[in-house]
Amino acid sequence: MARRPPLSRLLWLGTIAWGVALALAPWWIDFPLLLALAAVLLLLEHRLASEHRWLLRHGLGWGLPGALFALQRALGGGVFAWVIALLGMLVGYTLLAGLEAWLDRDARRAVKLDAGALNQPAAEPSEWPRARVGPPAEIIELLAPRWCGAAEGIDDPYGGRVVHRDGAYCFDDGTRIDGVGAQAAFSPSGRWFAARLPNDRGIVLRDRDTGKLHRLRGWQLDGWYREQPWLIRRHGDMPLALRAVLGDDAAAED
Repeated sequence: MARRPPLSRLLWLGTIAWGVALALAPWWIDFPLLLALAAVLLLLEHRLASEHRWLLRHGLGWGLPGALFALQRALGGGVFAWVIALLGMLVGYTLLAGLEAWLDRDARRAVKLDAGALNQPAAEPSEWPRARVGPPAEIIELLAPRWCGAAEGIDDPYGGRVVHRDGAYCFDDGTRIDGVGAQAAFSPSGRWFAARLPNDRGIVLRDRDTGKLHRLRGWQLDGWYREQPWLIRRHGDMPLALRAVLGDDAAAED
């Protein structure tokens, strides 16, 4: 979920000023502005910091009453105008609730997966760092990936070098991974090969022991743990093991 900054006096003053400004501005300026804020949240969700996402959502929630007040002023301020404004409030906050649910879908999914891990038998190794029942929780410390550029090739832990040519990584054994960007990383022992998609739109992972290839759009490699990749949607999210991502994300392609 979006990280909520402390509600300081300055933030409250800014919120009040925002609402008053929308109430005094023409409604035909207010509503396109609010729609633009919603469009930024939907289209640039993965590029925004959590604080910026929260400020945009805060601005939508508190800007809607000001815009509706401006609308009822434009309609003459009578009973009909107030009825339209109240109906707009009902519809607007219903849409905002839907937007909030959509933006928080990954956080709820992570909580669901975390809770499911608590019900696994105690004999199985724990995959989640926050188990609260059973054996003591396992502390998972991820090893950050060492990204390398492709200008001069990358040393392969299994031997040889990997080079990037024509949008593809080529291995000495003839393996070729197409449609990837120029940054890549190996897991500590070399079992996994990771390459970023162009424009940082996701990650490609190849299990070199099994030969399986996974293209995960919208996911980023956060680190390695016990030679396995752990992924996040955006900075600040709780990392998920690849098994959890493949089991819950329909966008994953084997």
